[in-house]
Amino acid sequence: MVDPRAQIGEGVQIGHFCVIGPNVKLGDRTRVGDHVTLDGVTSIGCDNQIFPHVSIGTNPQDVSYRNTPTRVEIGDGNVFREQVTINRASEKEDGVTRVGDHNYLMTGTHIAHDCNIGSRIVLANNCMIGGHAHIADDVTIAGGAGVHQFVSIGTLSFVGAMTRILQDVPPFVIVDGADARPRCINTVGLKRHDYTEDDITVLTQAFRLLYRKRIGVEPARDELFATGPIRPVLRHLFDCLDNSCLGRAGRGRDRRKKAA
Repeated sequence: MVDPRAQIGEGVQIGHFCVIGPNVKLGDRTRVGDHVTLDGVTSIGCDNQIFPHVSIGTNPQDVSYRNTPTRVEIGDGNVFREQVTINRASEKEDGVTRVGDHNYLMTGTHIAHDCNIGSRIVLANNCMIGGHAHIADDVTIAGGAGVHQFVSIGTLSFVGAMTRILQDVPPFVIVDGADARPRCINTVGLKRHDYTEDDITVLTQAFRLLYRKRIGVEPARDELFATGPIRPVLRHLFDCLDNSCLGRAGRGRDRRKKAA
């Protein structure tokens, strides 16, 4: 059932037994499989593939939600495999759950309310992304990983299967474990994205100081920044680490509330 008020682009294909609400916008050439639910104020760009039993734009799983017209905004060229769920936002931030461009969300992935998912991200089967989480571009998260609410995951990081992520994940790092632990720099991902050997070398040096010798963020910064020109990847890494220290429990976006 497609509501006549829905905005359907050119060349859109819609399968059997779909429910598409009145405030849904589907971009050109998007393909919607059977038994898909698209609800709420939901905007989906061009050239997306939505497989059977996907649900996008339904109410957030938040007991404080009061049916306000929050939104879901999705870019172009994404693939949403079977049983992916993406909830609309709550009222607690800017009222939008966002997904960028050219992402691949595998079967059973859940994107909770108020998440901000970047571009060119792979989320393998049954990933669970908690509310208000931010995932930067070019991240890969393996199957069954769980991301705590308000966590930020940095660009070009890699998260191992079944990992429990309670704190922010720095950019360019591989993390793994029942409680996520940094394992090494994501050299394969960096090479695939044309980062230089100098970039990889300086990030490896930073990793050694931070997670092997554990000398602390400030001493590591001082030592690395004193060796010569500061490479942008190194500055970005330390900027993210600084931000993580501003919030609670290693989550930079989970800011401490001021005392009344």
